Amino acid sequence: MSGKLLYLIGASGSGKDSLLEGCRQRLQTHHCCFVAHRYITRAPNVGGENHIHLSPEEFDMRAGMGMFAMQWYSHDYSYGIGSEIDNWLSKGINVVINGSREYLQIAMHAYPNLIPVLVEVDETILHQRLMKRGRESEAEIVKRLTRHRQFVDSLPDNIQLIDNNLNLQDGIESLLKLIESLAPDSFQPARSTH
Repeated sequence: MSGKLLYLIGASGSGKDSLLEGCRQRLQTHHCCFVAHRYITRAPNVGGENHIHLSPEEFDMRAGMGMFAMQWYSHDYSYGIGSEIDNWLSKGINVVINGSREYLQIAMHAYPNLIPVLVEVDETILHQRLMKRGRESEAEIVKRLTRHRQFVDSLPDNIQLIDNNLNLQDGIESLLKLIESLAPDSFQPARSTH
């Protein structure tokens, strides 16, 4: 029995963290799909992600002990997905992770049951979100958007799409619907009270 790995990807500013947090809240009473935390050397108060902060030394120690199922380095930080996901998958539990676009091919090779999920946002909206965030110059944002466009053109045929252009709640519902479609018949995520 093996669960499926939903590998969520999307451009910076596409709302992956918000989607995952919304799903995590609704899935917390169910045992057939878990949202995995990422282990990151970035401080806990930087960025909106609910991640587990590790010092670079602790990250390297854990990596050396084989405690990560996946790990990569991006934008001056180390990222890891804990090896606990392998235990969950082996028990038939589906797992959702916030993945790296650059690591996707390696992850697909390691996990045959991986389902890539792209969070789609129109480029104009993405540009506005990144400008509002104020972390990068206009030139850096344009470069980031160009890189993302090239990446989207190279995605595999089995990619699943989640529209997160306007209403966050709609995006959460779409992701939950995808999760539900892969789960046993008895699974029903909690309904939103919004």
